Formats: sequence, C-alpha cells, structure tokens
Amino acid sequence: TQEDEDTCSDYGSRDKPGTALGRTVPDGNALFPDIFRTDHLLFYERFKAYQDYILADCKASEVKEFTAEYLEKVLEPSGWQAVWHTNVFEVLVEVVDVEYSALKAVVQLCEPFLCESQVSTFTLECMQELLELKERRIPLQELWVVYDESGEFDQTALAVEHVRFFYECIWRTWDEEEEDDFDYFVRCVEPRLRLHYDILEHRVPSGLVADYHNYLSQCEELYRKFLNVRNNIANSDSDSEVENVSMVEGLKLYEKIEHLKQKLKLIENPLLRYVFGYQKYSGLQAKGQRPTGIKITHVVSLTVMANLLQSLIRDKLCPESCGEELEIQFHSDPLAAVNACYEGDTVIICPGHYVVDGMFCIADSIEMEGYGLPDDIVIEKQGKGDNFVDCTGANIKISNLKLVQHDAVEGILNVHQGKTTLENCVLQCETTGITVRTSAELLMKNSDLYGAKGAGVEIYPGSTCTLLDNGIHHCKEGILIKNFLDEHYDVPKISMANNVIHNNEGYGVVLVKPSVASDVKDASADRTAGIFLSMTFSLFSDLGNAQSTQSSDERARVEGFSQELLPECVADELELCKQAEISEGNHEIVSELGATSAKKSQMRRKRLSELGITEADDNLMSQEMFVSIVGNQFKWNGKGSFGTFLF
Repeated sequence: TQEDEDTCSDYGSRDKPGTALGRTVPDGNALFPDIFRTDHLLFYERFKAYQDYILADCKASEVKEFTAEYLEKVLEPSGWQAVWHTNVFEVLVEVVDVEYSALKAVVQLCEPFLCESQVSTFTLECMQELLELKERRIPLQELWVVYDESGEFDQTALAVEHVRFFYECIWRTWDEEEEDDFDYFVRCVEPRLRLHYDILEHRVPSGLVADYHNYLSQCEELYRKFLNVRNNIANSDSDSEVENVSMVEGLKLYEKIEHLKQKLKLIENPLLRYVFGYQKYSGLQAKGQRPTGIKITHVVSLTVMANLLQSLIRDKLCPESCGEELEIQFHSDPLAAVNACYEGDTVIICPGHYVVDGMFCIADSIEMEGYGLPDDIVIEKQGKGDNFVDCTGANIKISNLKLVQHDAVEGILNVHQGKTTLENCVLQCETTGITVRTSAELLMKNSDLYGAKGAGVEIYPGSTCTLLDNGIHHCKEGILIKNFLDEHYDVPKISMANNVIHNNEGYGVVLVKPSVASDVKDASADRTAGIFLSMTFSLFSDLGNAQSTQSSDERARVEGFSQELLPECVADELELCKQAEISEGNHEIVSELGATSAKKSQMRRKRLSELGITEADDNLMSQEMFVSIVGNQFKWNGKGSFGTFLF
C-alpha cells in the first residue's frame, strides 16, 4: 500500500521519475562507472533516518536486528552494481542477493573484469579465489552503489550509506555490552552524531578533537586486549597461577576502559564538552633575551600623527627615570609586534580599531599595553580559529585593551603556564572567556568580561586565580571551578574580592565535581575482583552493579561531611565572613569549596594510611585550598550566586 511505502522511505518519493541523488567518480578513478554521492548528507537527514526508520527506540543489543528489518524494506535484493572498496583494492561487482540479518551482500564479479589495486597481484583469478574464501558475502558498508539515473536504486544507495556511516562513525565495539535499559538512540547515537557534525563544522577545538580520537583509539585497543583476556579465562578449566594473573590483568584493563569511556561520553555531550576541557600541549618555545641583550619598545599605530608622537614621547618613550637610550620599532599590526618580541620587550598600542587574522601566542615575559582607554584601543579577531590569546610566558602583563572575539571555537584568553596579569581590560567573548590551566596563574583586576557562551572564567585544578574589582556578566556561567578531587590534581588557590558578577544565565560561581569521589575505586575494585573470579560473559553487568552499590555508600559519606573537617585557613575565612557580614553568596562559596577541599585532604590521608604512613606530616597536607572570597556582589544570576555541577 501507499502507507507501507511511505513508512519505508527516508525522504523523497519513488513516485517521482528520475534520481534525486547526485553522482561522483569513485576516488577520482575515471575507469569505474560513477557512483551515487551519499556522503554529503546533512545532520537532520541522518538524524531522521536513524530515529524514525532504522533504530527508533531499540536497545543496543537490538541494533543489528532493527537495521536488518529496515534493509528488508528499502534495499533491492539483487540487480544492482557496486564498487567493492577496501584499503587495498577497488573492484566492480554485481549484487545477486542480500543476507539482511548478516548485513552482507552476495556478489559476483562484473564482466568485463574491472579492478584497481595498489598491488599488481590482484588478477581475475586472485579475486575469484578471494570471493570464494569469503563465500561471496561482502559487508554492505564496503559497497558503493553504482549511479543509476532512473531513481530505482536511490533508496538502496541511501540505505547502504546509512549502514556504512553508522558502523564507521557511531557504533562502538563495546556498545552491545553496555547497560541495555536505555534508548540506544538517545544515549549514544544522537550525541555521537552531533559531535561528528560539530567537528565537520569547526565548532569543536582542534585539541579536543585530537583528544577524542586518541581516547577512542586507546579504548578500542584496550577493549581488544580485554576480550582476549576474558575469553582465555572463560575457556580455562584450571585455577592456575597464570589464570589468577590474567584476572588481575583483566581488572586493570577494565578500569582503564571505563575511565576512557567516561572521557568519551563527556566530549560527546555538548553540555559537558567544555566542562570537561582538555589538557592542551603548547609547543610554542620562548625566545628568551635577544642575542644583543637589548630590550625594544614596539609602538603599534595605524597612522602616526605629530601630536600622538609627542604625547608618546612625553608619557612612555622618555621617562625621567630612564637613564639609557630606548630602541623603538613601529608597527601597524599588533600581532606582528607581539611576534617580533623577545624577553622583556614592551608593546604599546595606540588608539585605533585593529583587525587581526591569527592568534597571539605569547611565550616570553612581555608587557602589552594600550595607550589610552580600553574602548579606544580595540583588537578584533577575524576569521575562524581555535584561540585568540595564548599565554605561556613566565610573567606577562596585558592592560588597557579591548579584545573582541567572533566565530570562535575556544576561549578569548588561555593561560597555559606562567603568570598573566590582566588589568583595566574589556573582553567581549564568543565561546568561553578566560581559561586558567593547571599550574598557571592569573591576576585579573579592574576589568570587564561579558558575552561568553560558556563560563566567563574557568579555573582548573592546581592553578592560582586572583580576581579583584572585576565585572563578569551576561555569560552562560560567571566563574567555573573544575573538578579537583582526582588524586592527580592539586587544589587550586582562589582569591576573589569586590567583583560584581551579574546577569549570567546560570550561576555566578559553579563548582564541577564527580557524583562519585575517586577514592571509591579501591573498594570497588575489591568487590569487582570477587565477581571477576566467578565471571562468565556477563562480566560487564556484574561490575556495573558492584560500582553502583559502592557509589551510593560513597555519596552518603560525602553528604555526611561536616564543617568540623574544614581546613584551618578556610575556617578562619568563614569567621571573617561572619564578622564582616558580607553577602550570602560569598559565605556559600567559601563553605562549599572548603568542604570539597577538606574531602580531598581526607582522601589523601587515607591513601597515606594505606601505604603504612600513620603519622602524616602537616607539610604533606599543605595543599589545602587558599580561599579568600570577600566583598563580591552577585546580582540577577539565573540560578543564583553559587551551585555545584555533578557529573
């Protein structure tokens, strides 16, 4: 019936004469007939196909079954040609049957024989022998349907494309062993599909993309090793020492896999992607001092008028305290001036609107200052790119500038290492605002930051961040403090005084931390070991149950944590807050950060105790969070002055 045909069709209609799809030459090889061009489908086209026609509300264990049912409805069982494409060769074949349940096509070689290979040994006889070894059954995702202008094979070409894309870009080998109680499309397909298109459209920082592919490769390799270990144990009949070693190895592999899978899920989730962040490696090397030892003042101006030059000479270029001759270089582009700097140089930027195409990479200790008011000295980023300003120098100072960001993927300023001082600046953001990475230090004062679609300021574990007399407003979140409970991270040192944090969509300040603290791992591993000893092929579900049981206990311990365990410096700060009768937001932030810091201290003492160190030196615990949060104003933030985000 017409109704049945509509339910089987992706988009378009078989009633319309002629094909609705384009054509292309396979890998630029003119010897082969053209194939349907299906690899350019839009996000909503793939989304609709998987949600409405292929997967619907199936579970992970039902994916292959649902896909086979879809193919039975839309795939022509025979009579069409395709290019069988592998990493080694391409050969023209004809499909004579389809095994839907196996997602494979039964093929035969076309006449005349047409093959293209990097190796000359693929003759007609060799290819016939290869097909016989495969029983002439070829996975559908290795076939590219030959173009036909009649439109008869449009749905076949689209169906093969959906299968190919799914198993190349969406499916993971471990998906089938995940929890099966949730809608697979919602839990896995949609976030992975969105990430794929976000990457295609340059909406994800290149560093995060590299991290994702790296985690995925690591996880696939570890999972293959884990399957081998698991199969060896399952097929073993003895309780030998070798088997016990294999069980320990399996436990270690499982824990690594789960850790990597968590990272992958965080990146796949568009809401958590920037909360998770990534540790970016900056290969930029500092130049150090000039070989001549002199320091140069770089003056940037679009045009140099006589009165401007006189003012510069009076105010900046001939200070009374300077007893030696200054060397001056003139530039029309602030990016060129910064790139010309060595250690100790100064860049003075005159009033004007500067448009730069590129990013500032500051690896040496320099000063970059505007000559005038920030609104009169505007540096605007042109063109798409990951970063605007990257700071890795030991002591960088930026003042009296307005930075404007457009079409960005990453934040407006990243402090990767060293100390950066930002004073009397205006930052008009696009994605996130300022990011203070682990071991880096930021001093920001008398500045105005707004417009970030993420957090205005992101504070990483192990960093130092001092915010004085700033305005942070009209961002997704005001200030975001990242999870520092992990054993590998140090506690950040945070000082905030007299800032006005207002009109942000979410919280004024938000603390990100895991819903299960990391010290649950040891106890969880003990439980899991018992399961592993008697495991069958249902290992994954058993491990999941063990961890979920432990997580509830851990949460109870965290919730029972009291202010009596606060480190002394935080307790003193709380007392100061009460005495000064400062706003509720300041008190709430100090209290929560102090409790989290104390929890980390407890975790460290526990690990020392397990190592046999019964009397911990107080110096070992000196990494408590230094919190000074006084006199800040929190106004009209959508969710309140402070909140926690559990992941």
